[in-house]
Amino acid sequence: MATAKKTTAAKAPAKKAPVKKALAPKAAVKKVAGKKILMLVGDYVEDYEVMVPFQALLMLGYVVEAVCPGKKAGDVVRTSVHDFEGDQTYSEKRGHNFALNKDFTAVKTADYIALVIPGGRAPEYIRLNPRVLEIVRQFNAAKKPIAAICHGPLVLAAAGVLKGRTCSAYPACSPDVGLAGGKYADIPLDKAVVEGNLVTAPAWPAHPDWIAKFAALLGAKISI
Repeated sequence: MATAKKTTAAKAPAKKAPVKKALAPKAAVKKVAGKKILMLVGDYVEDYEVMVPFQALLMLGYVVEAVCPGKKAGDVVRTSVHDFEGDQTYSEKRGHNFALNKDFTAVKTADYIALVIPGGRAPEYIRLNPRVLEIVRQFNAAKKPIAAICHGPLVLAAAGVLKGRTCSAYPACSPDVGLAGGKYADIPLDKAVVEGNLVTAPAWPAHPDWIAKFAALLGAKISI
């Protein structure tokens, strides 16, 4: 009796699961080519006023280069913490060490789009350096944004760039603004004022307003 041959249907090759392309994480910050900002600091610069804008501007994607007269990249400046504790003036305590990332002697103002001058004790003595004043004048002549806070405007006054201009500063520096031909802006400690290419503020409580106004001068757009 003939038996029927069993036929086995050819099995189709198993389908491979589609390969999912790994999605590259979206960078929160994109470095902006050529967008370099110079920061003038010195020993006993105010801790918040150097650390906060330095890191905030890096977060926005700018390259920030911090320099100090007489020092080079890899050196540090000591910082001081100025606080408001009910005394007739601010109190002062030792802060962090802040690392410099550029040689002062190598600064070429044409390489930068803006300048930042934090406060603290540093402005009292870096303004005695002729090259510091020359740097400030070159930024101002080119109408590049300049941000100064607290005692930072002492450097602006010494450089002679405040004549006929409105400028804020720590209140104890108001006579210096006036003697330099500027108009002192008596504003709350948490506010900043813009005058042309200058954005100035009285102290570190103004950081949110000061940095936001500076970012606007730089042409940066921040949105949530």
